[in-house]
Amino acid sequence: MVAISGSPSPTSRTARVLANVTGALDAEIHTIAVRDLPADVLLGCDPSHPVILDIAERLQAADGVIVATPVYKAAYSGILKALLDLLPQYALAGKTVLPLATGGTVAHVLAIDYALRPVLTTMGATHVLPGYFVHDQLISDAPDGDIVIAEPARTLLDGVVAAFAAALTSKVTA
Repeated sequence: MVAISGSPSPTSRTARVLANVTGALDAEIHTIAVRDLPADVLLGCDPSHPVILDIAERLQAADGVIVATPVYKAAYSGILKALLDLLPQYALAGKTVLPLATGGTVAHVLAIDYALRPVLTTMGATHVLPGYFVHDQLISDAPDGDIVIAEPARTLLDGVVAAFAAALTSKVTA
């Protein structure tokens, strides 16, 4: 499985939600923090760069992909777009994909369906699950350094993650 964090921030709630979600899954997961990729790779527009080829290989080998992004101006992050634009057109062919988003206003809740889902589908994803948007105000710090996601968002997110895990299980047994 591959998890992609599309946040440009080093103290990202998005990355922390993604880590929380991947920690709950019983799978080998390779996490890619787009913010940690070299800027010259993302801005150089070279899809044959070894970093991009490595990511494309990891995606090809994965059964499932989680894409997490903060929402800015009703769309997924520019840094995530930079990565997605460099990947092969059908980099997600045959994949089950779970889109996740965080943002500061409920006005951004539809960004998954109207901005991110079409791109994931165009990249060949076989099954893009209903994603989940977590409002920033529902995310707080836990004493152990993890995060706490307030109810009912926690239960709803857990349900989306369980559906993702079930979709992957049914794909493997099919």
